[in-house]
Formats: sequence, C-alpha cells, structure tokens
Amino acid sequence: MGSIQRCLEILRLSIREVFRQRRRYFGVMLAIALGTAGLIVVITVGRDVKANLNNDLDLLGGATRIKVIFQSTQPGRETVPAPRWFRPTTVDAVKAIPGVLQVSLAAFKNGPASSQTHGPACRFPLVGVDEAFWELNRFTPVAGRFFGREAVEGRQLVCVLGRDLAERLFGRINVAGSSVLIDHDLYAVVGVLGGIGIADRTGFAFIPFSTAQDRVHGFAHPDCLYVRCTTWDDVAGVAEEVPRVLDRFQPGDEIRVEVAWEQLKRIQRIAWWVETFIYLAIVATMILGGMGIWNGMMTAVRARTHEIGIKKAIGAEGPHILLQFLTESLCLSVGSTLLGIGLGWCGILLISRILSSEPSPALFVISGCSSIGFSLFLGLAAGLMPSIKASRMEVVSALKYE
Repeated sequence: MGSIQRCLEILRLSIREVFRQRRRYFGVMLAIALGTAGLIVVITVGRDVKANLNNDLDLLGGATRIKVIFQSTQPGRETVPAPRWFRPTTVDAVKAIPGVLQVSLAAFKNGPASSQTHGPACRFPLVGVDEAFWELNRFTPVAGRFFGREAVEGRQLVCVLGRDLAERLFGRINVAGSSVLIDHDLYAVVGVLGGIGIADRTGFAFIPFSTAQDRVHGFAHPDCLYVRCTTWDDVAGVAEEVPRVLDRFQPGDEIRVEVAWEQLKRIQRIAWWVETFIYLAIVATMILGGMGIWNGMMTAVRARTHEIGIKKAIGAEGPHILLQFLTESLCLSVGSTLLGIGLGWCGILLISRILSSEPSPALFVISGCSSIGFSLFLGLAAGLMPSIKASRMEVVSALKYE
C-alpha cells in the first residue's frame, strides 16, 4: 500500500510540474498532439478518403473501372457465335464480390443507327444502358439530364445524345427537350453527354436498354458489363475474381476483362508516394516531439539542480529522483498523445461529415491504442537520459549550483 501511495504521489507531483511548465512544453505538446491526430485520421478514414478520390476525379474514374465483354470469336470455331448475355444471377454475383462498388449493364446495336433531321441521314453508334451507367462512369450532362430507373423500367422512348452528335443533328448543344427520329422511332432528348473522360462517346446516342430490346432491331440482351471498384487497390482482386464468377454461373462463355492497367499503375505509384510522404511527415513530427521532450527535460534538470540537491539532502535516493523525472516525461508524452487523440477524433468526425461516410470505431481504437503505446516508448526514450543525469547528481555540487 505504501508503494502505491508513493507512486501516486510521484504521479501527482509530475502532473503538477508539467502543468506549471506548460509554456515551456507548449510547442512540444502541440507537435506530438498534431502528429498523433494526423496518424489517427490517416489510419481511420484513409480508405474513405481514397474512395472519395475515386468518386470525384475523372482520372481515377477510368482507372477503377473494369469492362467485361464476351469474346467475339473462339479459336477453332465459326466466326458467328451464339447470342450471349449477362444473366441476372451473374450480375448479382459480381455485385457481391468484395471491392465492387457499382455494376452497370449495356448493349451495343449491331451496326449503326440512323437519323435525319435537317440534312442528310446521319449514322452513329446506338447504345442501350441502364440507370447506373452514368454514375458508374462519372459522366455529367452538359445540357439537360440523364434518364434513370423510371425510364428503364417503363421502357420509355427517351435518349441522351453525345455532344458531337447533337451538333451534327441539330447544329447546337442545348437540345434537351427536342425530339429526334432514331431508326423510325421518335425519341425525346433528355440530355447531352460531354465533358472530360467520355473519350469517343461524344458521337454516340444512348437509350434505355429495355427500350432497345423492344424497339430496335439488332439489339439482344445486355452483353457488356461495367464494374466500378471502391478504390484502386481493389481493381486487381476484382479483375481476377470476375472470370471465376462468370465460369461458375455461365460456364462455357468466354469473356475478356479490360482494365486500364498502365493508368492504374501510374495512379498507384503517385498515391504510394503521397502516402509515404504523409507518414514520413507524421513520423518526423513525432521524432521532433521526442527531441523536444528530451531538450525540455534536460533544461528542467539544469533549472531544478538546487531542488534536486535539497531533496537528496533530506533523504531522497537516486531511484526516487530518476522515477520522478521519468514520470514527468511520460506525463508529458502521454498527455500530448491524449490531446492528439481528441483532435484526431474531431478531425475524423469532420472528414466523415464531408465525405458522408461512417468512421470505423475499431480502426480508431486500434490507432488510439497504438499512439498511446508509442507515446510511452517516446516518453521513456526521451526522458531516460535526463532522469539518469538528475539521479546521479552529487548533493554538495547540486546545493552549490546557482
């Protein structure tokens, strides 16, 4: 019981001393707290931030998208294959693959569609898509809007024109609300597709694939599957798993999985360097905080030399002095870390609100416990030498110190 009381008394004195010297230790505590907060935020919401980058940047949008199509011919067979399409059970199985964010179906008409408005007949590719096609590809309309689930389920006669096609047919871009004749059917133009990342689709026309099956000759069931992964780290695993799923649900159908591997590798390389610099900055901040603790404790030992001499003169032994200064160092590092954990939690809540995501409590607990463990090591490593120096002072020299 006496040992416990003595330890509690040393802890109380150490906390009081750290509080008394708070101005001296302010910079050190701030550095450790910010480093801890940064580490916790990066670990806890790093995946959500990465997913948000995938959702918002057009460059990443292409890198995290996988296109799955059927092989046009099979070796040793006739060049005219039997009709093939992705079955609902297959699509559901692909959606269940870990790392898959969205799945969209599309079908391309065999041969070009035609339309005639003011001049000669215009020929262009016609694509039947579902409501998820636009968000999966991160497309935005330059005029009007995109059709959604209601149009697909209702098999409506609506279409979205590519920007170049709209100019060829109407001589202008803002044609939302107009009507266009496509293969003898009159469609209402609800939007125009344009912007970055659409490649050659500016000359395409898009209609609901359910409407295409009903009204357009040359359309079959959806034979093109687009898969969007949650982050770029998931692409390789999903691309490897998709053929297994297809072989299990549609045996005998040969597919081709298309991934922008070069673009993906470039993005991953950039992301790796960014992450590395972030972690190096955090580690450097923590190391500087440790050096600050060491420097502060050495200064405290010199400033309190006379006090140490008095304590030794009235019976305090070297181990007691060492324990007191070491406890002060631990209080300083652990207290700064606890402050950093609080700042980190505030940062997590802020980023989660911005990204509309839920932070992982398990990751927060793991990162918080790891930070406390590291702070204990930091406090011991930084405070050990000053504590040893204080414990080895000679009583007479310490009392004479001015």
